[in-house]
Amino acid sequence: MRIGELAARAGVSVRSVRYYEEQGLLTATRSTSGQRHYTEDEIERVAFIQRLYAAGLSSRTIAEVLPCVDTPSEENSDAALERMAQERDRLSAHIDDLMRTRDALDELVVTAKAHRKLLRLDVAG
Repeated sequence: MRIGELAARAGVSVRSVRYYEEQGLLTATRSTSGQRHYTEDEIERVAFIQRLYAAGLSSRTIAEVLPCVDTPSEENSDAALERMAQERDRLSAHIDDLMRTRDALDELVVTAKAHRKLLRLDVAG
């Protein structure tokens, strides 16, 4: 199938399919005129790539995880699981940072409201 059909059947844009190929996440055969051709298997691969992106993984990390799919082995599976655990830890640390930032902002809002209330009292008084 050609790129437009793959994109439509996988529910992504043609641009996404091209990007996946540029990143080494997807491969196509080329016709003599240079058109990309994909197999039915690529539909599921694109869906899997989409799930990995939705889980917060970067294209670089996805490329590190895909050997688990392409050449299944205990070693590749262990490496993929370890890489996903590292990404989960990274995301958890980022969430913790965001929560600290939100808490600091909450404190500033409380301080600003208290200050505004004092200003109103000074003006009224």
